[in-house]
Amino acid sequence: MTNVTAVLEFRLLGFSSSPHCQILLFTLFLVIYILTIMGNIIIISVVTLEPQLHSPMYKFLRNLSFLEICYTTTIVPKMLANLVSEKKTISFSGCMVQLYYFVFLGATECYLLAVMAYDRFLAICDPLQYITSMTVEFYTCLTVASWVTGVFTGFLPCLMISRLHFCSYNLIDHFFCDIPPLLMLSCSDTTVTKAVIFILSLLVLSSCFLLTLVSYLLIILSILKIPSASGRRKTFSTCSSHLMVVTIYYCTMIFMYVRPTSSLPSQLNKGISVLYTVITPLLNPVIYSLRNKGFKNALGKIVTRYHRVHAL
Repeated sequence: MTNVTAVLEFRLLGFSSSPHCQILLFTLFLVIYILTIMGNIIIISVVTLEPQLHSPMYKFLRNLSFLEICYTTTIVPKMLANLVSEKKTISFSGCMVQLYYFVFLGATECYLLAVMAYDRFLAICDPLQYITSMTVEFYTCLTVASWVTGVFTGFLPCLMISRLHFCSYNLIDHFFCDIPPLLMLSCSDTTVTKAVIFILSLLVLSSCFLLTLVSYLLIILSILKIPSASGRRKTFSTCSSHLMVVTIYYCTMIFMYVRPTSSLPSQLNKGISVLYTVITPLLNPVIYSLRNKGFKNALGKIVTRYHRVHAL
């Protein structure tokens, strides 16, 4: 008979059993996490404080920055704690909560990236239509729809996985409660669960990626029509950077979840997961805002005002 004793906690294997390697990884991920939080807080603060940045594009960026703070905080603090802890455990309920927020925030990021790509498409390819279309009401509807749809997207995978049986073996070969290792760990029949999660992932990731990709391709085609070589180079540089980050995020997520099987080498699984849980939240502030001329000018004005106030 299979032992179906209820599992009250899981043990996260993490990256390596070597103490020196764990200290190195702890230091690296801690620095990345601090830079990610600081970069996104700077974006939120500057967009909020500077009136010239109260346009839909920057408001979408503010939403993305807030999401990235929540997204990386769902994974990284527990990972850091496990790197310096001998126990390396997470309760069953804590694991399900982490899984829910991971799916919910990941799906919301997909929706926001697609909406942001559409916003840039309208602004560059049809600027006259953009002024009349991207009103405060329309921006608010797109933003709220992205968050609400993300909330509901997270329910189904978490509900189905939480109802599976997990036998006495409770070692998760990962650094957080991700879908593939949990499905592999379960002693229940996971055929239906895998099929539902595969279809949901396919619908969310592929549809958002295609919408984003089509928007950027149309943007690039529009840029090629700009008569000025310097204008083409400047606009194309920004869009290509955005497209690079979007491609890294979507390709890694699609590779992980839109597959008929979950059998990947554990180290490859962890390496790919680091890209979209740790690296992408750090790249987004750099690519989307800190390289943006309007944002840098606004940041300079705020710093100048700060120095003037404290000089009086």
